[in-house]
Amino acid sequence: MQEIQTGTMKRATAYKLRIGDILSGKQILEGDKFNFLELGGKQIIRVNVVANIIDKFESEGEKKYLSFTLDDASGQLRVKVFGDDVDRFKEIGQGQTVMVIGKLRYFNNELYILPEIIKQQDPRYLLVRKLELEKEKPIEINKEEVKAVKDQIIEMLKEAEDSGGIDTDKLIMEIKASPDIINQEVQKLLEEGLAYEPRPGKIRYLG
Repeated sequence: MQEIQTGTMKRATAYKLRIGDILSGKQILEGDKFNFLELGGKQIIRVNVVANIIDKFESEGEKKYLSFTLDDASGQLRVKVFGDDVDRFKEIGQGQTVMVIGKLRYFNNELYILPEIIKQQDPRYLLVRKLELEKEKPIEINKEEVKAVKDQIIEMLKEAEDSGGIDTDKLIMEIKASPDIINQEVQKLLEEGLAYEPRPGKIRYLG
């Protein structure tokens, strides 16, 4: 495991969050200065995010600057590194799955993370984190949401036919609903004969 750490960590809680949740929070500013993110009754300064790096940019010249674009299927957020800390993060690259712990910052109408730790993770940890956070949320099931989830599963299955089906993990990562509901609707499709499993964890559409 590759782990890179900078600075002395401030003792404010680093909340485990999905990027979509961070983007939905209310940014509390004092002028142009970011104070905290208001979300779920909490005042959040530091975050703990697991995501894929889909883009990396490094500037050349006297002013050292490095940025990564994170994506966890719920949204995208940038990580920005400045000055001497750039050298500490050079080995982190596009395509990696990472856990980022850092402080939220706001500049030029953009919320971003100033990292303290970037730790490379197995890509499967993305699903682990989503399941972990979903368990903390009370599940409110309504018929319209369930129907929308079923429709989305069928649409994704149809789109994946040319590539031989889709992994259930991918459905859980990309559909914005409780994994319990997604698994429930997949099971119903299998029972109704609308889909089948060519192998465990892989789903194909029968229609």
